[in-house]
Amino acid sequence: MDHPGAEDAGRIGPYALLGRQSTVVRGCEVLAARTDEGRLVTVTVVGPELAADPGFRDRFRTAVETARTLSGAFLVPVVDADVDAPVPWLATGFTAGLPLRQAVDRHGPLSEPALRMLADGLAQALAVLHAAGAVHGEVSPDSVLLTMDGPRITALGITGADAAPAPSPTDDMFDLGSTVLFAASGEEPDQDALPVSLREVIGGCLYPEPPDRPTAEQLVEYLRRQNLPSLAGSWLPPAVTADMAAATAAVGSVSAGDGAGGSVPPPVIAAGAGVSRRKLIIGLAGGAAVLGGAAAAFALSGDSSPAPGGRAGGPGSSARPGSPSGRPSTSASASPSSKDEPEPVVLDGPDAAKAWSGAGKNAPTCLEASDKVVMVVTDTATSFLDAATGKSVNPKLNTTNDSGTSSGKYPTAYADGVFYLLCDTPSKSGLLAAFDATSGKAKWATKMADADPGGGTDVTRYVSSYVAVAGNTVYVCGSLLEIDGEFSAEDPTTGYIRAFDAATGKRRWQVRGTDINNVLVPPSGSHLLAASAVPGKQAGRVQMIDAGRKGARGWKVSFPYAGYYFSTGWPLTCFAAGLFLFAGGDGDKLFAVDAATGDEKWHQVFAAKDGGKARIGAPFAGLDGATVYVPVGSDLVALATADGKLQWIARLDGASDIGGSNLFKASLRVSGRSAQCSADTVFATDSAKTLWAIDAATGKARWKYTDPGQPDVGFLWTVGGDRVFIASHLTLTAIAAHGR
Repeated sequence: MDHPGAEDAGRIGPYALLGRQSTVVRGCEVLAARTDEGRLVTVTVVGPELAADPGFRDRFRTAVETARTLSGAFLVPVVDADVDAPVPWLATGFTAGLPLRQAVDRHGPLSEPALRMLADGLAQALAVLHAAGAVHGEVSPDSVLLTMDGPRITALGITGADAAPAPSPTDDMFDLGSTVLFAASGEEPDQDALPVSLREVIGGCLYPEPPDRPTAEQLVEYLRRQNLPSLAGSWLPPAVTADMAAATAAVGSVSAGDGAGGSVPPPVIAAGAGVSRRKLIIGLAGGAAVLGGAAAAFALSGDSSPAPGGRAGGPGSSARPGSPSGRPSTSASASPSSKDEPEPVVLDGPDAAKAWSGAGKNAPTCLEASDKVVMVVTDTATSFLDAATGKSVNPKLNTTNDSGTSSGKYPTAYADGVFYLLCDTPSKSGLLAAFDATSGKAKWATKMADADPGGGTDVTRYVSSYVAVAGNTVYVCGSLLEIDGEFSAEDPTTGYIRAFDAATGKRRWQVRGTDINNVLVPPSGSHLLAASAVPGKQAGRVQMIDAGRKGARGWKVSFPYAGYYFSTGWPLTCFAAGLFLFAGGDGDKLFAVDAATGDEKWHQVFAAKDGGKARIGAPFAGLDGATVYVPVGSDLVALATADGKLQWIARLDGASDIGGSNLFKASLRVSGRSAQCSADTVFATDSAKTLWAIDAATGKARWKYTDPGQPDVGFLWTVGGDRVFIASHLTLTAIAAHGR
């Protein structure tokens, strides 16, 4: 197709134009396009009036530079841009979806669970933007795309640059509220159309005074605390997914049929009839393969030799987290059949054989286990079961945890014969308690301060994310929430670490700061690792926290890809054999450094096979520390801790439960325990809601476990000894690591 901004017939920059998709804001045109290699992108072309604005290009350049550094589950990634072209343009990754305005205009308002998912997804996306010092500036039904796995905010880098003075984060929150209100009521806004669960917080987004509006993080936390059930199955109505399938098929057929990159008719986005969910999933997955997406496949760059002396990022390092190019190395990528890289093992195994299974009266909210006892926590009591038989071994306790284990919280731990639990009782709340694993009796319970009064009317609330144990110390980690004070989305998150005596529960020390965004507590030693993601243009960093010196800061390493550590609370780092391991560069490098000194021992670079970005997930280690496991999309990679040498690659096949490629949950860089180890087995869940037991020596599947009746959010699970314990609704199931 021809376009006025095309440098030659049918092209803009390196992309062949396929067809128009929509108009986003102020005349900017959105077009489907593809690279010469066949990879689909979405190109947003700036309108001539906007391009002629004298200050626009500088604002656009700044916005694009910021957008390139961002990554989030609900953001459409920026892949290319030309700010200085006669007609400026921006290319983002192609996302199969339908504009919110089109979906509501054709099929009516969304349901309550869908509205909640919309609000949560938009808030998470804006939280990433605001934490990086960026503002979107035009969140609207036209810039929000509905996809199979949630909403996406599009037009990054343009809509936030089209106004002077620049919009603020509070403007984004007003726009978020207006967008959710549109999805609930249609073109005529009516706040009574909002469900009760959203009326207060979305109404708050629409307050006329900007300081009174919630921040994006506060909105996410508000929805999380409600803990309401999610929509079963697809979050979108069948008619919307049918439209999505028709639009995706149209774009895919144009991409596949126009090999010469010449003029083609634009794809028509129209409602389809009789398109099944299965066909949609197949279409989306097939489209990704045709378009050359980098959903899972990767290759190592071969750069895994031990580093010369020096700190990671320091003078002696051959690749510094603070100054790499940030681009995956494709020229050095080894093929799966090369002698340096083992052939990936596609996971396939028999269904697991249950050791025992039983039902209770209340659904578990938390699970923790040793090799002999399982601690089961519900919203009414805490029970202890025999790990071998599932029978009760001790009287129930009145300690409860209503919020339970979630993507952002893990309130239990076990070490040396003692269970630890963040809990409440009928008469007290905010307790840290320790229970003897043999008798089930409470050893001690400490009331943690819920809040610290500040100046004036400000109050600081402690939000606990998880509990961990190292030696004779118990740690509670989380973040601080300011109540009744002035909020600013530009303020960085303040995290904290609280240390308690494991024998008595007495408080030892406490530290807090904006440089503590999530904390790794190794099972032994006195060195902790804290990661931070500072908003604005400052680099993120990881730093050692010296527990032996009551939380004094130690060595630190900066890296530009701060968004990788945005999620608060849960550690996105790893400890093994005296080394801390963490992602750096552009999220494609794994660094191994000495825990005490920060000196780099080795690093490994990951590259997508198709030339796209490879972003590693949260690494984790085997119990003996000899092996580190790195999730990368659909791949799980085993590396030797000593030198980073590749051991094996296990690969998922098929689609997730909502379409697209099946991915390891640990690769999604979200919090929570989505991968754990026993002595010789790696357990990992995927986005098809399957639990895999993988032989730690070979990467082959021992068995797989699925439960068709599991909750929409998936099941809870934990490892104790050589068994894994799974809670699904009221049922608790035990499976031996070897499946026998």
